Amino acid sequence: MAVDYAVRDGVAVITLDNPPVNGLGHSTRLGILEGVERAGHDANVRALVLIGAGKAFSGGADITEFNTPKATQEPTLMTVIKAVEASAKPVVAAIHAVAMGGGLELALGAHYRIAAPGAQIALPEVKLGLLPGAGGTQRLPRAVGLETALNMIVSGTPVSSEKLAQTALFDEIAEGDLLDAALAFANRAAEREGPHPKVRDRPIAHPNAEGFIQFARNSVAAVAKHFPAPHKCIDAIEKGVQEGFERGLAFERECFLALVQTPESRALRHAFFGERAAGKIADVPSNTPVRKIERIGVVGAGTMGGGIAMNFLNAGLPVVLLETKQDALDRGIATIRRNYEAQAKKGKLTPEKLEERMALIRPTLAYADLAQADLIIEAVFEELSVKEQVFRQLDEIAKPGAILASNTSTLDLNKIAAFTKRPGDVVGLHFFSPANVMKLLEVVRGAKTDKDVLASVMQLAKKIRKTAVVSGVCDGFIGNRMIEQYIRQALFMLEEGALPAQIDRAIEKFGFAMGPFRMSDLAGNDIGWAIRKRRYREQPELRYSRVADRLCEMGRFGQKTGAGWYDYEPGRRDAQPSKIVDEMIFAYSKEQGAGRRRIGDEEIVERLVLSLVNEGAKILEEGIAAKASDIDMVYLTGYGFPLWRGGPMLYADTIGLYNVERAIRKYAQQPNGEAWRPAARVSELAASAGRFNV
Repeated sequence: MAVDYAVRDGVAVITLDNPPVNGLGHSTRLGILEGVERAGHDANVRALVLIGAGKAFSGGADITEFNTPKATQEPTLMTVIKAVEASAKPVVAAIHAVAMGGGLELALGAHYRIAAPGAQIALPEVKLGLLPGAGGTQRLPRAVGLETALNMIVSGTPVSSEKLAQTALFDEIAEGDLLDAALAFANRAAEREGPHPKVRDRPIAHPNAEGFIQFARNSVAAVAKHFPAPHKCIDAIEKGVQEGFERGLAFERECFLALVQTPESRALRHAFFGERAAGKIADVPSNTPVRKIERIGVVGAGTMGGGIAMNFLNAGLPVVLLETKQDALDRGIATIRRNYEAQAKKGKLTPEKLEERMALIRPTLAYADLAQADLIIEAVFEELSVKEQVFRQLDEIAKPGAILASNTSTLDLNKIAAFTKRPGDVVGLHFFSPANVMKLLEVVRGAKTDKDVLASVMQLAKKIRKTAVVSGVCDGFIGNRMIEQYIRQALFMLEEGALPAQIDRAIEKFGFAMGPFRMSDLAGNDIGWAIRKRRYREQPELRYSRVADRLCEMGRFGQKTGAGWYDYEPGRRDAQPSKIVDEMIFAYSKEQGAGRRRIGDEEIVERLVLSLVNEGAKILEEGIAAKASDIDMVYLTGYGFPLWRGGPMLYADTIGLYNVERAIRKYAQQPNGEAWRPAARVSELAASAGRFNV
């Protein structure tokens, strides 16, 4: 049963018991309603307590029922709250750990609320592109005041119970056993004459409600222009302020139903579920035994190696950091300290924590010092021969059962694994730069990677707060394989008539964090050059525009050299269009006999985004990615794809695969059309009106 009912000393105790966070699924809602009615009819019951079993009071809606009929099946949460509120006997909500979303709305329907210290209180629906749909926008302002409630609802950010202790939300903060405190409070409440207080009957007090609401609108307009939900939250709260609880409640429901249909909410919900789905691997059960990972080794103390090390230091795991030369090791340690000092200056880290983390690093020049590490991550130069030297040495010194990981971004993990006598222990852990900041971690599964190795690193990814997505082995894995086609199109468009600033501006207006040329200047144009040189040898049939090679031959490697696709002033990162680069592009087009034409922003966006979609479809066909949402998670968390569009594959679903295929076939008829061949998956879905994300 999702709800337990018991009577203790004349108090009906209704316990929500739906692990892990007592989600308010249909059976839970039904159990609460039945418990309230049962208590109402029992002459021996004087009061009721609502409490959660296990880790929470309630985390809100049961996500396993999203997009199923059970989510809206009666009794809905509105019906349950109405019954709680209407109870002639006092209802006390006893809150510990978590009361979020519908869980908080349920508690707001009770007559009294007590909380344990440290309980996290929130209405986070805005993060799914929604607003609270069971009275949250109307009751919370009446319980905690307009300003506090509006800030909580619009941001979705949790607030601790102590910070709300002086508001009407809580009648008591219980220091001891929560159930004992709730029973005592319920018995006292039963002595009072009814009717018992209802949050809905409280006024919304604020000295200048109209002015504050307008201030909130202006603030939201500046930070949430692509998301309608925060604006609707304010509208619903304002309706309650101006026209009262009932009209506010009805308007809240209208807004909720409208927001559910928006592409932005769909995108946010897709990202929410996609992140959870990414951690589930079809042939690796959740009960797969995992290896103990308590000590980490990192080979390479450069920008990437240092950033990787910081992830583990932040999680309290000791790291042995290896370099081949003392000066490189010293620089790496100094950079890590500098990064932490920058955090401390911003108030994000205490001086004590800084020193604690630095004390967890053990710098070394000797491979032997990695012998006791449970996981060793290689972060050296992206060249197979260099990786070979490292992995042969790791194979010699690493203890049995140690996981050996490569941070390679493009190279064949199976070849790397074959440099060892233990290929089952080898896995790819592709961090994204800066590794201590970027959320994405591509976990590359080799042909012989053991399942317990995969399960172990996926669990570790959660500990270091990364979104881990599993990829099969191919050149570039998921993210870089797709971005290569995106870059190819950007370069072809330079050849055909566009300029770097126009292309960047168009795709950034679409919502990307950074256009392809600003991104390349930031990463270093020489990195792409090295990859292309390898492509020229390995895939001579694959045509590239050589305009980027010309740029590199000029020594314009990007921000690090003060010149790339753009010019940069010393000490600044502002990208300034370069006349030298424009002239080089014009000259290159002329050499190639390419008649330059005006390319509109719509074509720029379509070619860039659909190049990602088409390559993503091929990745799905080949089984490199298990599901379309995995590809979307890679692009949302690692490549700056606009969150409100949900990732390239969801975006393709939104515009329709029929339209995607038509556009691809159109571009196949244009200059450089050989780069376009509709993936079989695109053609199949276009013909059947199907979708990537089902």
